[in-house]
Amino acid sequence: MSTPIGVRAGGPGLAQVRNLVTELPGPKSRALASRMGAAVAPGLTHPTVPVFAARGGGGVIVDVDGNSLIDLASGIAVTTVGISHPDVVAAVQAQVAALTHTCFMVTPYESYVALAERLAAKHPAAASGEAVRAAFFNSGAEAVENAVKIARAATGRDAVVAFDHAFHGRTNLTMAMTAKAKPYKSGFGPFASEVYRLPGSYPYRDHLTGPEAAERWIKLVESQIGGANLAAAVLEPIQGEGGFIVPAPGFVPAVAAWCRANGVVFVADEIQSGIARTGDFFAIEHEGVVPDLITVAKGLAGGMPLSGVVGRAEVIDRVGAGGIGGTFGGNPAACAAALAVLDAVERDDLTGRARQLGEILHARLGAAAAGDPRLGEIRGRGAMVAVELVDAQTGQPDPALAKAVAGHAIGHGVITLTCGTYGNVLRFLPPLSISDELLTEGLDVIAAGLAATR
Repeated sequence: MSTPIGVRAGGPGLAQVRNLVTELPGPKSRALASRMGAAVAPGLTHPTVPVFAARGGGGVIVDVDGNSLIDLASGIAVTTVGISHPDVVAAVQAQVAALTHTCFMVTPYESYVALAERLAAKHPAAASGEAVRAAFFNSGAEAVENAVKIARAATGRDAVVAFDHAFHGRTNLTMAMTAKAKPYKSGFGPFASEVYRLPGSYPYRDHLTGPEAAERWIKLVESQIGGANLAAAVLEPIQGEGGFIVPAPGFVPAVAAWCRANGVVFVADEIQSGIARTGDFFAIEHEGVVPDLITVAKGLAGGMPLSGVVGRAEVIDRVGAGGIGGTFGGNPAACAAALAVLDAVERDDLTGRARQLGEILHARLGAAAAGDPRLGEIRGRGAMVAVELVDAQTGQPDPALAKAVAGHAIGHGVITLTCGTYGNVLRFLPPLSISDELLTEGLDVIAAGLAATR
């Protein structure tokens, strides 16, 4: 199996091959599933008997029964540089041997500062010489919450607007901003106030051009919220859990321009789409837009818990001393891991690699769609690609088909994910260190799963 030039797959001695030695899930996974059912809160558990991971490297996960599975999920876009990338492992080992924790607000350390400098330089505003700052937290939801806090402090306003099909997290505020009721919101209210959600751009289903969708959004904001009351508009440049929805050309620039004209903080939620995933470092770069704030998490630290808000100093500096922070935010080991991830992204041109993988994904899925009307739309950028599955006769969402194909995949040694408001989208988030051959083999299994369900 070939690996892209310069890319180190990770996992010492772990070949990038799929090798199944037992029926999936195997006996050890089944035994662990039984223990999980007795000890783990059921709200966390898997809907079917899961495969339990033991180790991994690059685009391969080896389970407790010795099966090697192709990973097309990256732990939901987290292991972008590959599972257990050797440089990330070495950085974490060295850091925990030297210093595990002080709390940055008690006794600061250099890795936090260095990471803030590196990410600030990546923010589109830095290209024009603007001052950019960063703050670090633990999870994507925390980053979004803090972006909203910053926006409210900067504007003196309360209202926040999100978009249909959005997912921003599972805290009280971010649940209010999230669109999908089950499983994320049902039974957990009441939610935070002054949060509004309006239609965005979903070209496959709303059939609007970008400017048309933006005009609709602006009219609704002005009539239902009022521009003078709005602190922030929080937008995923490519919606993640909502179905990898790519807005129509012109939509995002129009929304961002309206925000700038009305003193509204424009937040790009890049929790899932950021860190080279889409073929640019940030997905918002595809839109030619300079956001005020960018939230980051998932792919930032190679599997270590770390998130952040990166944005214009003129906005972030409006927060008073002690207004943001947290005991574990920007932990030394997580910052060390993130610095190693950024080194790998730059050294190995992983943005270019994401574009290469995207070409393979679009070509293979496009070929399947040519003979199968159930593949309603293939969309995404770089190595963030999805296919929306529909009823061939009506065009309505077909979540049962998505579930069946994903089930076929795991049963044949390929890990993939479903998503979408209607549960009818198959999404592909391969590690950027995966070989072409391994990705192709995984897509062969997906194709076989589609054929088996016809």
